[in-house]
Amino acid sequence: MTVAAYTLAVVLDLFVLFIGARFLLQPRLSAAGYGVPAEPNGDAGAYLTVKGMRDGTFGILGLALLFFVGARAEAWYMLVVAIMPLVDTLIVLRHGGTKVVAFGIHFATAVVVLISAGLLFAL
Repeated sequence: MTVAAYTLAVVLDLFVLFIGARFLLQPRLSAAGYGVPAEPNGDAGAYLTVKGMRDGTFGILGLALLFFVGARAEAWYMLVVAIMPLVDTLIVLRHGGTKVVAFGIHFATAVVVLISAGLLFAL
């Protein structure tokens, strides 16, 4: 179970880091994948950059906690950051995104993050 817990945590942290980089490098495509399209050359450009930096920073923070502090700190981190994909679910639904994206991507991500937290707490 230790290998599974650490592997899932690392994969999730790297995935969030990837999403952040993608928002910085391909903002239009990333916004569409998020579920609420935005024009990076318009008013949304700054917000897309903020999202990219936020996600990238959270990915790095998760990796740092796991490697330098330990599984318990990462478990608490995962528990707290599960709030973000839950809120992302509501944002997508509120702004005209599809239920498939809201629940299939964002809500499902929250569930996986909570599973990761549970595995890490069990160590």
